[in-house]
Amino acid sequence: MWSRLPALVRAVAAGLAVGLLGTLAWASLVEANIRYWPTVPWATPAMACILIAWWLYFAKGLGWPNATAEARRRSARANRVREELWGPALGAGALGLFTTLLLQGVLARLVTLPQQRDLDPSQYPVLTVVAWVVMSAVVAGVVEETAFRGYVQGGIERRHGLTTAILVTGGLFGLSHFTHPEVGLVLLPFYLMVAAVYGLLAAATDSTYPSMVLHAGGNIFSALGFFTQGKSEWQLTAVPAPTIWQAGIDGSFLANLAMLVVAGAATVIAYRGLFRASLRRAV
Repeated sequence: MWSRLPALVRAVAAGLAVGLLGTLAWASLVEANIRYWPTVPWATPAMACILIAWWLYFAKGLGWPNATAEARRRSARANRVREELWGPALGAGALGLFTTLLLQGVLARLVTLPQQRDLDPSQYPVLTVVAWVVMSAVVAGVVEETAFRGYVQGGIERRHGLTTAILVTGGLFGLSHFTHPEVGLVLLPFYLMVAAVYGLLAAATDSTYPSMVLHAGGNIFSALGFFTQGKSEWQLTAVPAPTIWQAGIDGSFLANLAMLVVAGAATVIAYRGLFRASLRRAV
């Protein structure tokens, strides 16, 4: 019955199941850690053990049933990246994320973006907060990239092409964050852009490793910005400026728009170079 389902349905169902198993495990552990003995970040080593088992099964194909081992390895897309591609991949991805933030800066002047809500770090020891932030970033990088850029995007990409794969994956990636009460449709362009940044990296390198590094690093950077400045991960600045409908078009808005055009063009060039380098290496 599974093989008779359309490739898109199989990819989405498998990816969501794989992703939920990892993210829900961490969410449950953090919730329990907050309730019981929050002075010690015991959820972090517990999740490390779960994540290792999760990785060995869903990314490396170990465990029963043996008949699905190769399919799990292929779907996870956890392939080795050539040394000469690491620099261009991380550079293109970082540039893409910077362009995404500039886009959010323009969007924030057109509509009012919500304020991110998270736990109050002052209620917990610094070591506990740091441990939670690092493990949250690792879980997001490893689990979400394997699930979305591996299982979902890879499965759709092989059958329907890269554009359809990124659009579907980006939509699912954005909707998956709607579990946060402050996230709504106004933030969907942000998640679509982030999904495109990570998805193109996965397609160019045929690996989820570069996007894992950037995803985890970006989450740590965003958490530091939120805890120290109160800046949401989708905001360019900690204190949002008034919309152009309230204050009019000013020099700051035009400068942000100009930077967006320049950074966007540079991102396109960087990704084209990455795809060309990857194709040359393949040949």
